[in-house]
Amino acid sequence: MSMNTPPSTMPPIDTRYARIIAIALPVLLANLAMPLQSVIDTAIVGNMNDTAKLAGMGLAIQLLSLLLVSFNFLQYASSGLSAQALGQLAHSTDSSINDKTVSLNSAPSPLLSILQRALLLAFVIGTLLLLAKPWLIDFGLQALSANPASGLAAKTYLDVRFWGVIAELMNFAFIGWFAGQGKTRYMLYQQGFIAILNIVLTLFFVFGLQMGLVGVALGTTIAFWLGVLLALWLSRQHLKISWSSLFKTDPQHFTKEKILRLFSLNKDIFIRTLILTLSFAWITRLSAQSGDVILAANAILLQVLSISAFALDGVAVSAETLSGQAAGRRDWQRFRVIVKRTGIVSYGLAITLSAIWWSLMPTYLQFMTNIESVFTLASDYRLYAVLLPVVGVGAYWLDGIFFGLTAGSVIRNAALILAALFFPISWLLYQQWDMTGIWLGVWCLLLLRLIILGGFLYRGHQTGSYETLQPEV
Repeated sequence: MSMNTPPSTMPPIDTRYARIIAIALPVLLANLAMPLQSVIDTAIVGNMNDTAKLAGMGLAIQLLSLLLVSFNFLQYASSGLSAQALGQLAHSTDSSINDKTVSLNSAPSPLLSILQRALLLAFVIGTLLLLAKPWLIDFGLQALSANPASGLAAKTYLDVRFWGVIAELMNFAFIGWFAGQGKTRYMLYQQGFIAILNIVLTLFFVFGLQMGLVGVALGTTIAFWLGVLLALWLSRQHLKISWSSLFKTDPQHFTKEKILRLFSLNKDIFIRTLILTLSFAWITRLSAQSGDVILAANAILLQVLSISAFALDGVAVSAETLSGQAAGRRDWQRFRVIVKRTGIVSYGLAITLSAIWWSLMPTYLQFMTNIESVFTLASDYRLYAVLLPVVGVGAYWLDGIFFGLTAGSVIRNAALILAALFFPISWLLYQQWDMTGIWLGVWCLLLLRLIILGGFLYRGHQTGSYETLQPEV
């Protein structure tokens, strides 16, 4: 049998555009609720008529992102392991597991243990970060070149938000665990609940109790903790077990090897994510060196990338799912079809997003800040932000393709090449053109990811087989 022919006993992979969109849409909706936390906080602070507070908000969000996103392997590992465990429970490879009804009441232990291990690891990491809070905040703000006023505002916010880091790390675990089982509606319930509660609590603390930055941070922190409680309830409903059973551990699933597997599965993704997070921290550092007005304006404009990235990730999940299926069957002919069609859908969505941002940008900027100098500067550079979906879509799309191939070494090597090129190029651009150079650096970061990953994919295409991109079994 040809390597390009799937086994005859398996149904063909559905590569229709309708199928790609059907996979992407629930993820897109669930993902859009996730960046609302930072958008809501930024908008409320942006209307306090204090540039230093808004600049500090940008610093705080970037520092938190640097710390927390570095541990999002909790999400990826929980997703992969729960998908495998559910597949074993289903005892079937003839159709998609997401379309089957699997009785979990008889043997929930493997699935439950995966969640418990991820939550335990999230708790331990979060506790260590909380204990190191004073050092992390001081060192982080110095590394980001915080000015005294904006640095003080960032510290005020972070002192409270750090009490929610355990809940935020647990949130990663729940998202991955639900996603791996195809329970995207649970992701939507949880993230939507957190976002809505964050709005209500933050508005109450800031405008009702006049708590300022502390109120902004407190609203978000409480929302994440209550989100954990909701996720626990959803998990119990999903597994059809009692509350006591939810917290009952099985020693055979809590071995040292199984806990460490959460790390080993994603060491390459960890390196990649750390480099990307450091890259955006570098952008924030350059903004801070240019003054609080530039830092505040960029904090608002970069929210466009955050929101757009979560939307584009929906199609990236489609690319990951379908390319992974094709790679598993060594059906490289269909894999090429999947690459082409997910690319078309990705760029179609990106163009749509840019069009939406173009029409909504004046309203968005008015909503985000009432500080005249910040509003004027952000307006001057709005086109750079409007085009971010189109500039960045290729990076997110190819990420999905390579995640589907489980090409960890390629993902890691691409990130290392990116780091070697991006930091010196962005520094030169900043030295030459200041604020414009910062935004050219952001574009450079996104386009370099597309070019580097595209180069690896082209190599596979030229050789006629993509197996060289996959890890050896």
